[in-house]
Amino acid sequence: MTTAPLILLAAGGTGGHLFPAEALGVELIKRGLRVRLVTDARALRYSGLFSKDMIDVVPSETMRGRSPVALARTAWMLASGIVVAFNLMRRLKPSAVVGFGGYPTVPPLLAARLAGVPGIIHDANAVLGRANRLLSRHVRAIATSLPGVLDRDPALAGKTTTVGTPMRPMVLEATTVAYTPPDTMGPFRLLVTGGSQGARVMSDIVPGAIERLEPALWSRLVLTQQVRQEDMARVRAVYDKLKINVELAPFFTDLPARLAANHLVISRSGAGTVAELAAIGRPSILVPLPGAIDQDQFANAGVLSQANAALRIAQTDFTPDRLASEISALVAEPTRLAAMAQAARSVGRLDAAERLADLVIKTAGI
Repeated sequence: MTTAPLILLAAGGTGGHLFPAEALGVELIKRGLRVRLVTDARALRYSGLFSKDMIDVVPSETMRGRSPVALARTAWMLASGIVVAFNLMRRLKPSAVVGFGGYPTVPPLLAARLAGVPGIIHDANAVLGRANRLLSRHVRAIATSLPGVLDRDPALAGKTTTVGTPMRPMVLEATTVAYTPPDTMGPFRLLVTGGSQGARVMSDIVPGAIERLEPALWSRLVLTQQVRQEDMARVRAVYDKLKINVELAPFFTDLPARLAANHLVISRSGAGTVAELAAIGRPSILVPLPGAIDQDQFANAGVLSQANAALRIAQTDFTPDRLASEISALVAEPTRLAAMAQAARSVGRLDAAERLADLVIKTAGI
């Protein structure tokens, strides 16, 4: 009895990297292949497709500074990771290694190159991330979520395929929920999220914006907000004072269902969040993470804002007054919200996992 080919999936330990890896893993298993996840220690908390016996932890280090000490530490950790990952290649004999971004993908993809194992990278952002840029010339195939990401680099464009962002089963389930705009006198459901790591700016700005809304809207509001544990008490105090119907939590494991259940979403614009908003089709106010070297979240938010599916607000402009004004305007225009939802849905791709699986199987030659 022959053993099914093994595909190693390499991803950083955040949801934006792990969730597409999970989605591809589900599709590859459907096709009779085996999968394992190579990542860093953060992913051991992860409770999706990958059980602990399916995870291999490889040392890695994010570039945290340009001082000689920081560079030396990063180089040492990545070199150690390459050695560990190379031994994994020899022991597991994968047919291919697929990376989804983040520095934990660097050692396994470079080890794959050294071992002669086909490497593929997937990037969900509108611009290639730093780790994927480093790896791009060492892999056989590149998959992007959006078209045109590498058009200006002919050497890479020739091995690039646009597939979309693979969606987990719970996201695909959420895409079946049609958007129903709010009734002018009924509940208005608002979801506030900051990505898998949370975002303090949401705790700093959103409560003040809610305070500035017309009091008549307070009784209509059904608010769900992701709040870091250290900010929980001060945020809850504001909403208790206003008697807002609110649910607060540091993280929501069922976020796709919550996206589908709400009339408006306020969020960061990580690649995974933007892709899920598009796939499910929900209007949003997006606040890109400032200070990123490649401004990936700004570009991601631009995809939806240019489609008239979202409002993109720079964090410097994200004030309680501005946010209250935008929420009030949208609440007053249910037809505009419906149009934004439809526009978001027109951007979404639901077959990305299948398309990426096709590319992996072709590249691996299986």
